[in-house]
Amino acid sequence: MKPSVPTYDDLMRQTRRHFLGKAGFSIGALALSNLLGSRASAASIGSLGAPHFAPKAKRVIYLFQAGGPSHLETFDFKPLLRSGHGKALPKEIIGNQRLSTMSGNQSLLPMAGSFTDFSKHGKCGMEISNILPYTQKIADDICLIHTMHTEAINHDPAITFFCSGNQIPGRPSMGAWASYGLGSLNENLPSFIVLVSNNARRDQPLYSRLWGSGFLPSEHQGVQFRSGKEPVLYLTNPEGVSPHVRRGMLDALGKLNGYQAEQQLDPEIDARVAQAEMAFRMQTSVPDATDLSKETEETFNLYGPDSKTPGTYAANCLLARRLIERDVRFVQLFHQGWDQHGDVVGGISQQCKQTDQASAALITDLKRRGLLEDTLVVWGGEFGRTAYSQGKITANNYGRDHHPRCFSIWMAGGGVKAGYTHGTTDDYGYNIVSDGVHVHDLHATMLHLMGVEHEKLIYKSQGRYFRLTDVAGNLVKSVIA
Repeated sequence: MKPSVPTYDDLMRQTRRHFLGKAGFSIGALALSNLLGSRASAASIGSLGAPHFAPKAKRVIYLFQAGGPSHLETFDFKPLLRSGHGKALPKEIIGNQRLSTMSGNQSLLPMAGSFTDFSKHGKCGMEISNILPYTQKIADDICLIHTMHTEAINHDPAITFFCSGNQIPGRPSMGAWASYGLGSLNENLPSFIVLVSNNARRDQPLYSRLWGSGFLPSEHQGVQFRSGKEPVLYLTNPEGVSPHVRRGMLDALGKLNGYQAEQQLDPEIDARVAQAEMAFRMQTSVPDATDLSKETEETFNLYGPDSKTPGTYAANCLLARRLIERDVRFVQLFHQGWDQHGDVVGGISQQCKQTDQASAALITDLKRRGLLEDTLVVWGGEFGRTAYSQGKITANNYGRDHHPRCFSIWMAGGGVKAGYTHGTTDDYGYNIVSDGVHVHDLHATMLHLMGVEHEKLIYKSQGRYFRLTDVAGNLVKSVIA
């Protein structure tokens, strides 16, 4: 007679480790049953339990301009490029810098002076391009950083670096880290929401991993809201399924998941339950949050005519304000189309026309509603553009290649200095002269403004401890109010 083969459950019962694990999960299951019984919870607590210190910013809106906006046409005017337009950029300025394959083989790298003029604005006298007339009006509200820099010279690794702190795909996004560490401020909407402009030129692709959770629990991934009748896919009940029936299904599913969690000791099961419960609450909260018809005509005029068209950059900026009002922790907008290798004059003029008014309106709107003080807004792309023209300069146009060594972004609200310009670049807008800010430094500063010491927000995966700033990152103290 063959000896009986122990089942998986038998093996589970025979180990002291699993006995203790099951006991712990029984307590967790009891807590879960209480959660499901109440069908609602207070704002969730993150892994840190509480911020390390009092936060200046409770929420973040990141206006990501994908493609690499030219700092030389927007925020960093260089008269020397204009006077030397068409002449070769001195080789000593380039040094040993890595150039992209698109312009690295050019025999001549001609300096390209900006086609647009700049002027000083606000009490601070901030110099801003004339193709950003609305941003000029908020000069005294923003903190302009001239000296951002990164190692990545191509779009995909550069965008991935900004969104996750690493050029290699698969790491948690910055919004996921904020959700994991600090938890949610509301019970009816995800703590991390993503909006992608539908009126942008699709020059560079965007991937959902840019707002993914990586190795963090999956409930911390960004939830993309879309334009149209169904902002979140598969959220509404199928025809013939009432909310009462859906509630019963979730209760039964929660019990089954509880049993499975007790046996398998897999924390992802709890994440799945949390997501299902959030989806149920979102059936009523999402339609309310995304209903722009409740906004006044004055508000639509503030954000511009595109704000009445769902999914546009302007409408998404307005929606971001509505989400912030409902205490969403992290909102990230993506607007593509800033990759001007050839038609800088027409390309960047169109991009600024689509984004300038709404970006400035968001700051104005948050400020007048008392929300800017504890909401951090960040505007910028993954790198800048070269001081030289990619290809030949024509009578009316020129192109600019990717440039990671220095470029401009701005921040507002959330504890940063208003009306302040940080860092200096050289006369060509090619190298940093003083006060450089690396991607890791930006992330460290953002977390600090949210009350988090970046070196203490960690997660162990596959035997190694990870954090958003990896093994680097310095707080940029001079930009903090």
